[in-house]
Amino acid sequence: VGFSLRWLLLLQSTGSRHAGFSSCGVWAQYLWLVGSRAQSFSNFTGSKDDRGTCQCSVILPDTTFPVERVERLEIIAQTISQKFEKEFSKVKEYVQLISVYEKKLSNLTVRIEIMEKDTISYTELDFELIKVEVKEMEKLIKQLKVGFVGSSVIVDQLEVEIRNMTLLVEKLETLDKNNVLAIRRQIVALKNKLKECEDSKVGNLPALPPPPAPGLGGEGMPFYLLVPLGSCAHGGVVNISRPIVVQLNWRGFSYVYGAWGRDYSPQHPGKGLYWVAPLETDGRLLRYYRIYNTLDDLLLYTNARENWIKYGQGGGVVVYKNNMYVNWYNTRNIAKVNLTTATVALTKTLPDAAYDNRFSYANVGWQDIDLAVDENGLWVTYATEASTGNMVISKLNDTTLEVLNTWHTKQYKPSVTNTFMVCGVLYATRTLNTRTEEIFYYYDTSTGKEGKLNIVMQKVKEKLQSINYHPFEQKLFVYNDGYLLNYDLVFQQIPQ
Repeated sequence: VGFSLRWLLLLQSTGSRHAGFSSCGVWAQYLWLVGSRAQSFSNFTGSKDDRGTCQCSVILPDTTFPVERVERLEIIAQTISQKFEKEFSKVKEYVQLISVYEKKLSNLTVRIEIMEKDTISYTELDFELIKVEVKEMEKLIKQLKVGFVGSSVIVDQLEVEIRNMTLLVEKLETLDKNNVLAIRRQIVALKNKLKECEDSKVGNLPALPPPPAPGLGGEGMPFYLLVPLGSCAHGGVVNISRPIVVQLNWRGFSYVYGAWGRDYSPQHPGKGLYWVAPLETDGRLLRYYRIYNTLDDLLLYTNARENWIKYGQGGGVVVYKNNMYVNWYNTRNIAKVNLTTATVALTKTLPDAAYDNRFSYANVGWQDIDLAVDENGLWVTYATEASTGNMVISKLNDTTLEVLNTWHTKQYKPSVTNTFMVCGVLYATRTLNTRTEEIFYYYDTSTGKEGKLNIVMQKVKEKLQSINYHPFEQKLFVYNDGYLLNYDLVFQQIPQ
């Protein structure tokens, strides 16, 4: 139609000069012929103006293309598309949130199952932490129910599970008849009184005899002592408590490798910060760690400082005097990281140390170099090619990282699951089964003696990734397949 119209208008302006069209009658006849063929014109007339130019008036039927309506339709379609994208993004966000809280719910379920089945005691703060997490999930469910359009079967199911979880936590809390928190406070008070008593008598005490080999008392009989905090006036480790589950590491279930502990400084032994350093999921690379000023902050995931470390490797990490010591990635170097500035203060090569998974622990990779702290300072356990894989112990200067002294053991390192130092004595563990470890070996650096022990050590999950000792608390800080555990050590009394 548009083509015919343009052609006819062209004829209108030039038709008087074309041969064969000398009158408006002929024009009218031609337009009728064209109009009858195109079948698009309902009426047409022809006439001449004052100059003799033929003019035609064409009346088109109401069959023109509805441009305005198409434009309105496009605008409406675009608006609908934008609304759809917005609602679809909300659905994706809800799906992600549901996935996150399903994992949290699974975490809480595991922790509560441990509470139900195990005889481990829990403090009021443990229950408060779970309550906080449950309340967060309840808040999310309410938001989802308000904004979720369509089938809400999954949301309703989650709401029921969270309600059941709340009731179960309240029930468990009422069953905590041991009043563990009060008992722990009494124990701390008694330890302090005992320390004051020991300090008041220290001037009148006779000189102590040299400590016997760990695990043996007078005539082979063990004596148990609540040792003053930070003291080495004992005969070594003779027993260990059941594990206390502190919590899952802050990065979640997937991060089963790592380490955690508490900073120790002889000048301020009871004021150290807490740190948690999960490795990446490859079990090798250490990139992020968090620092907490108090244990309550760690338990409640509050007031954390998260730092980035570029090239950490393995779970043999310790913190001493506000510095983190770690094996540098793909090297035999040890790096000293200042926790205040989160910068590397120093790196030093550990001479002859095997690295890159040559002699790591059993069940745990990339821990060829395992750093440790005890009452005497900074230590490192490793192996060399010259030692044929047997453990080597070196005492380090914590300022310069120079090796001060070295001891060679007869214990093959890859047959050991982990080690820790207490008062200059190295203790090694091995796996008995999926729920039990054994502290089976010791090496005393003060005497050069080594021997066997038989101290059963229970665990929550199958593999131990790292063990760190804190001299002031006399506790082990254990990273067990992503869970943070504490153990209290029991020492042997020196016969008077």
